[in-house]
Amino acid sequence: REGKGAVATFVERKTRKYVAYLLEQKNSTCMHQAMNQLLDDYPNCVHSITCDRGSEFIHSSSIEKIEQRSVEIYFAHAYSPQERGANENHNGLLREYFPKGHDFSKVSQEELTQATNAINERPRKVLSWKSANRAFRLESMRFTRYT
Repeated sequence: REGKGAVATFVERKTRKYVAYLLEQKNSTCMHQAMNQLLDDYPNCVHSITCDRGSEFIHSSSIEKIEQRSVEIYFAHAYSPQERGANENHNGLLREYFPKGHDFSKVSQEELTQATNAINERPRKVLSWKSANRAFRLESMRFTRYT
């Protein structure tokens, strides 16, 4: 609340790949742009998005446009951050680079991408000590081989 600017964050469920986009404002239009950017950056990789109950997700025409791209939108129950546990955990990791209250209006997308890449390069026990980037590359190769 003290900080300015906003960030949209996404975590791929299987490989824990973490992606973040700067938002000009915390509103549904900017969030919709971030979701579209995610779908453009990772075509055929995003099948569903789970959102919290924030006002930036409520705009129904934006949700319909995302669903027209064959992506299911789910909403977590109110006051249930455990339903988005991976995202909450990764947001905590991002706080190592940008502490709570940080002014994101003074951060470039490149700086944000460097931080998420550093997070994605960490070996993870859940991934048999592979990094999220490596697991995502392997999964992407496997996926494209069968399509």
